[in-house]
Amino acid sequence: MKRVNVFMLGIVLMMSIFSVQPQADAAVKMFNEPPFSHYKVSRGDTFWFIAQRYGLDYRELMRLNPDVVPTNMQVGEVIRLKPEASHHSAFEDQVVSLVNQERRQRGLQPLQHRADLKNVAHKKAEDLINANYFSHNSPNYGSPFDMLRTFGISYRSAGENIAKGQTTPEQVMRDWMNSPGHRQNILKPEYNAIGVGFYHGAWVQMFIQTN
Repeated sequence: MKRVNVFMLGIVLMMSIFSVQPQADAAVKMFNEPPFSHYKVSRGDTFWFIAQRYGLDYRELMRLNPDVVPTNMQVGEVIRLKPEASHHSAFEDQVVSLVNQERRQRGLQPLQHRADLKNVAHKKAEDLINANYFSHNSPNYGSPFDMLRTFGISYRSAGENIAKGQTTPEQVMRDWMNSPGHRQNILKPEYNAIGVGFYHGAWVQMFIQTN
């Protein structure tokens, strides 16, 4: 049931993205400088077009987003427009802080953000984008449990939350907390460690109860 809920969440997000696409003949508003720090890529976007629209040098935009392939920008991925904009690692840490905030409010122990678990979650987020799927079962790594074992992480119990299309840690946490299955993972008392991954608009939380 949890996978159905996650998949349905993905469908809603994709529908919301498509519903806000401008018409081909609509005028594009131009800016002298970016009015925000991050930008969600739309269909047909390029670094040059985004730079022109927001009064930036496209070479600086590419420097700010070294992990984005200019010839293969993904619709829905989030890029930085300003040097002070949070990098993906900062987004991941912010999600952990929000998770632990929710847990503390309910008298639960905070989760440790383990580096090895964070690495696996980030690789799963990359896989969601690069292999173009939205599922707990990866065509490359198998189930989340298979993936954890592949990377040498032992556990007594484990869980995973995924999402796609949200632009901020606050937004993705709000969506997860509003979904019973995702909220159950976030607030499960038995879990004591977490890894969070964010890549081009894909978000992954991996939870474990250590042995």
